[in-house]
Amino acid sequence: MTGKELWYIAQAHAKGHLAGDGEFTQSCSRWLEARTGSHKALLTHSCTGALEMAAMLAGVGPGDEVIMPSYTFVSTANAFVLRGAVPVFVDIRPDTLNIDESKIEAAITPRTKVIVPVHYAGVGCEMNTIMEIAQRHHLLVIEDAAQGVMASYQGRALGSIGHMGALSFHETKNIISGEGGALLINDPQMIERAEIIREKGTNRSQFFRGQVDKYTWTDMGSSYLPSELISAFLLAQTEEADAITQRRLMIWNTYHRFLQQAEQAGLARRPVVPHGCGHNAHMYYLLLPSLERRTAFIARLRTEGINTVFHYVPLHSAPYGLRTGRTSGDMLVTSDLSDRLVRLPLWLGLEEYQAMVIQQIFRALD
Repeated sequence: MTGKELWYIAQAHAKGHLAGDGEFTQSCSRWLEARTGSHKALLTHSCTGALEMAAMLAGVGPGDEVIMPSYTFVSTANAFVLRGAVPVFVDIRPDTLNIDESKIEAAITPRTKVIVPVHYAGVGCEMNTIMEIAQRHHLLVIEDAAQGVMASYQGRALGSIGHMGALSFHETKNIISGEGGALLINDPQMIERAEIIREKGTNRSQFFRGQVDKYTWTDMGSSYLPSELISAFLLAQTEEADAITQRRLMIWNTYHRFLQQAEQAGLARRPVVPHGCGHNAHMYYLLLPSLERRTAFIARLRTEGINTVFHYVPLHSAPYGLRTGRTSGDMLVTSDLSDRLVRLPLWLGLEEYQAMVIQQIFRALD
């Protein structure tokens, strides 16, 4: 907790409105719209929910193909598999671990409907190139910016560049509400339908604005609203978002500065942040020389009480990914880097322990 979380939760209870789209939900939406420049920000119960909404808005259906990286969380693919679509996995870049934009065009077929760039570790994908490809082939772009809150590409907030963007406020993210997410709508023509899908397929939002005299079932949809308790917690976090980001960047920069020596010695590779990407210090990772070295590194630090972990099992090699998706081109970079990546501790409060953690990291790298 960073500020007024419990106070705002108590206020939500006192107001007697605990369901979604109350005062706190609306305040969070306005904050997101102001910070991202999106036409509409709709809070959801999760980033998974936001991606599912985006899939519906995109009109994705059985047999459609959706291009995405394999090195991502299962929600990126599940949102589209639920609509009957086929995930088409392409390889990632060796520097940022983001989708390799140079390999997207080769994956496009007449069935392709959507490109889903995933901003890994809060570092922006090469969005100018991706948007140009999408425009040329008449495709939609849905940004999976789950890790991208308070990060930017060429001065634009992650999630605000494609036609839609999905954000996460899960407790593992920078700005949190336990569970929670948001769908950013960057095409004004999608706003009305997005509200209907979010409200179980009804025009309830129009009813509350006095635009219709009663609300009814008008489209497909589901229940994607977060409760006011979640939004109250989130609002307190948004008020401290700049301070949270600055503290995380200080921790990230400390790692980066001290671990330059390890990189120069060939013991590990540090993260790469391209020019024009304003990252948010979502995570700090190292790429070790081999799977065996990573396994030994994690085990050695565990004996010192330091928790370091790897990340995704690539979706193209997962049991359900093999059943529902396909690959375009080889996945050599994805397969290689997923075996070698290890995430270091990064949380508010680490500052007083970070010198000790870094010392133990150097010992584990030897």
